[in-house]
This record gives sequence, structure tokens and C-alpha cells, in this order.
Amino acid sequence: MAGRYLLDAPELALEHAQAAGRRGGRIAAVREATGIAAYEAGDFALALKELRTFRRMTGAEIHLPLMVDCERALGRLDKAVELATSEAVQSLEPGEKVELAIVLAGMRRDQGDAQGAVEALTIPQLDKNRGFAYSPRLFRAYAEALRGVGRDREALTWDRQAVVAEAALGTGQFAEPEIIDFDDEDETEQVPAAGVVLADAEEPVEEPAQDQAPTRAAAGAPGVGTGNGVGDDLDDGDDQSDDVLDDGSDQEPDDEEDETDREEDLDPDDDFEGGSEADLDPDDDAELADLDDADGNGGADGGPEHG
Repeated sequence: MAGRYLLDAPELALEHAQAAGRRGGRIAAVREATGIAAYEAGDFALALKELRTFRRMTGAEIHLPLMVDCERALGRLDKAVELATSEAVQSLEPGEKVELAIVLAGMRRDQGDAQGAVEALTIPQLDKNRGFAYSPRLFRAYAEALRGVGRDREALTWDRQAVVAEAALGTGQFAEPEIIDFDDEDETEQVPAAGVVLADAEEPVEEPAQDQAPTRAAAGAPGVGTGNGVGDDLDDGDDQSDDVLDDGSDQEPDDEEDETDREEDLDPDDDFEGGSEADLDPDDDAELADLDDADGNGGADGGPEHG
């Protein structure tokens, strides 16, 4: 719970850490959490006490920058400088050395030594061409130190380089929304040990040239009236599209003509089935006459006799 409220409510985080300390004061992680929460809450005396206890229990010097800052906040600058220049500094990781350098720069600035602040931040980790997790913070601190000595133009370059580093690392304003993953596997992307390559903020980024097609009106494109006859003729592409439209428009009259032809081509014999005598075939009348003659021969007296 202390870690959850550490940034948003450090006083509440300190209360949780102290409650855990009353039950597990001999656990190094508990003393560490209490010291960090006290530091964030501004209780530097308690923070220094708890962090010293954590160092005695584990022998780790990872919180040395916080301890130096606590000494500075308590007004014991000589003690802070002595701690910051001790042999323990050699065992710190690069990121911890950066935090210590930022603390020392603040101490020099408090003492009115602006140039000393610049020198405190001139460390091997100050690499404009490589980006690490600590780079944006270091670049901005160095830019602030440069402004203290009147080197505003260089300070602006380092401020821009801090933004470049955040963009390359995906942190700060370029960080993606935090998503809680409940899988057991840790898929968090880590910054490579060699860092990421950064672009130089002093050199403008050149965008690849793109061929821009002229606008239809500017190039006298077909279909756009210019008033001087330019572009009044359609090109091949437009002819094809117009042909398609013309073909479609011609189909409708053809359909009407086909319907008319079908009405005129109806076979008159088809109407005979409906009983129309006007449509009888003349040949049919001849056949009927022949049948009548045959009947007359066989029954001249009016037809065959019926017994």
C-alpha cells in the first residue's frame, strides 16, 4: 500500500509504511519503504534514519543519493559533501551516479557556485548521442545549470535533446497509458544496456522529399475550364469514363426498341388459339373444301344413310 500511494499521497504512504514497521521492523524492505516514503513526504530526518538502517542491514549503497539530499535539506552541507565523495560512490550504478550528480549540482547552486553546478553534472553519463532511462532528467538538470552561467543557447539545445530522449525511450509525454498485466511473465520492455541512439537536436530533421502531382486547375487539367481553351479537351482517361457512361445511357433506348420489335414479331397463329377467325390461314380453308367434296361423293343425297 505504501508503494501505491507514494507519488499521489506520500503522507498516507508513510502511515502505511510505519504501520508495517511496527510489525516487521527487522525486515530490510520495510525500513527501506519507510525511508523512501518519509523522503517523499518531506520528513528528511526520519528518512535519513531509516535509510541508514537499511544500509546497515543490507550493505547496499543504492540510496546514497537520497541520504546526501537529506543531509543537504537538514542544512548539513559539509556532511553531505563528505558522504557524496566517499568511496561508496564507486559502487553505484550509472543511474544512481546521475542522481547523486544532480544532488551535488543543487548543493553548488545553493552555495552560489553556478559554475560548480555545471561541473558537477559534467559526468560520463552526459552523452547527447545515447539515451538511457536517466537521460531526460540529466539533460534538463544540465540545461538548468547552463542557464545559471548565462549559456542560454546551449541550454535550449539540451532541453530539446531531453525531448528527443523521451521520444526514443517512450517516456514522459511519449509514454503509453499504463496497462496492468496479470500474467506471470514480465513483458516490460527494457532499455538496452548500450542505450538508444539519439538524433542531434541541433541538426534539423530532414523529411524525405515527396513528388507532388500538380493540381488539375494549375496544370490545365481536362475538365477544368480556363477561359482560354486550355484543358477543354478530354484526355484518354476521361474518354474512357465518358464511354462507359455513354454505353450505359444507350442501353435504355435499345431496351425500348427491343420491346417494340417483340410486339411486332408476334405470330398471328398465336391469336388463333384464342379463337380469332380473322387470323385463319387460307390454306386451312382449302383443306376444309376438299373434305366437303369428299363427303358429297359418299353421300350425294344429303349424307350417308343411317340404318
